[in-house]
Amino acid sequence: MDEQLRVGLVGAGPWAQMVHAPGIANHPGTRLTAVWARRQEAAAELAGAHGASVAEDYAEMLSTVDAVAFCVPPGVQGEMAIQAAQAGKHVVLEKPIAATVDVAERLAAAVEESGVASLVVLTRRYAPETKELLKQLHRTGGWTGADARWLAGALLDGPFSNSPWRHDRGALDDIGPHAFDLLDAALGQITDVIAAHRNATGLWQVILQHSGGATSTVSLSLNLPMQPPFADFTVFGEHGHRTLSSRDTTALECYTNLLDDFVAMVHSGTTTHECDVHRGLHLQRVLDLARRKAGA
Repeated sequence: MDEQLRVGLVGAGPWAQMVHAPGIANHPGTRLTAVWARRQEAAAELAGAHGASVAEDYAEMLSTVDAVAFCVPPGVQGEMAIQAAQAGKHVVLEKPIAATVDVAERLAAAVEESGVASLVVLTRRYAPETKELLKQLHRTGGWTGADARWLAGALLDGPFSNSPWRHDRGALDDIGPHAFDLLDAALGQITDVIAAHRNATGLWQVILQHSGGATSTVSLSLNLPMQPPFADFTVFGEHGHRTLSSRDTTALECYTNLLDDFVAMVHSGTTTHECDVHRGLHLQRVLDLARRKAGA
């Protein structure tokens, strides 16, 4: 690219340190220009590690960048991303994109009205192995169902174990968007949550209805002491079954692939993508319906 996008990063927690900051700083099409976080010392440490400046406040950051990448809880991200979009800034959003459907709808409207590019960090969707499997599934057809399991102990130990929003919202909001997105992409749009249940240990089990008649089941937990985490995704139908077994592409590599798409969108003036803000809004509605079905 002839000109790098100036990107501001909101947030300086573990995921920002592991993925967002190095991804933006090392991508040829982006430049990590500024970091803003509630804790200024954390922002300064992260910014210093990647040659960026520290924004004294959010408004200052918006005046110096072309785009904003968010790595903060959904309850914080929603309103801040609306403000960024209204200021004409392109946005990279974490999932879920907001804390409520109402805020997610306002965010999608702000992005559309401003004509800015948007992408949601649905990590595995940017992995080559996932893209290849989805191509095979769509080419073959005839799939009637799927099972997805995403089981980990992230709330028990490790860099995300002290995350208040994850403890509050649990596996449904943290890893649910990833699972629902893959199932939706494989079987057709999720049109209903047939049933949902969360047990006392935080295990979520959800049954989904898809357009075209397929159904799928999902099990999600962040409270099981599994090292490494266990995740599988199997689709079945008249032609047998297909399983997404390879996770060779790292999260940072997936994020780099996301930035490839993001930079191309901005430079070409494209505002639609299979993982844009409207995808995030659709997943927000699925999360909301699952929570209501479970009475949670």
